[in-house]
Amino acid sequence: MAGAQPFLADGNQELFPCEVCGRRFAADVLERHGPICRKLFNKKRKPFNSLKQRLRGTDIPTVGKAPQSKPQPVRKSNWRQHHEDFINAIQSAKQCTLAIKEGRPLPPPPPPTVNPDYIQCPYCKRRFNETAASRHINFCKDQESRRVFDPAQTAARLASRAQNEVVIGNTEEKLLAF
Repeated sequence: MAGAQPFLADGNQELFPCEVCGRRFAADVLERHGPICRKLFNKKRKPFNSLKQRLRGTDIPTVGKAPQSKPQPVRKSNWRQHHEDFINAIQSAKQCTLAIKEGRPLPPPPPPTVNPDYIQCPYCKRRFNETAASRHINFCKDQESRRVFDPAQTAARLASRAQNEVVIGNTEEKLLAF
């Protein structure tokens, strides 16, 4: 209190500021206020829940907190792989363009890149992300169990397809002859 400047309230009493909250009190009141104020400012106040206050004494059950959603795990960035794939795609496109201009046959397409995060289906060998793979593999397993491979039926189907292609080809030739 020695360094605090007094303030006259209504010309009657000297008021001194509290070191913690800054409010002004008379000297005798400040001695009682100081420890209480320090104790209060050291505590963290709990936020007031108005819903709980309103529902007190009623038959309505209190609503529990909604479970907090778990933060998604941060996946490792594979930007370098994407960058290399992009550069390879541009280079192969340039080679194709050059081959077309020069009249050469087109070069073979670049090999497809495999995303290491994807899971391969053991039935159809396609790749999916984790959530889609779990759904797809069950579906594909069910489809695989329904299929019955009879070599005679497969050969008959292939033969009928080949015959249909020949018939369609002959029809096109006849139409072109007109």
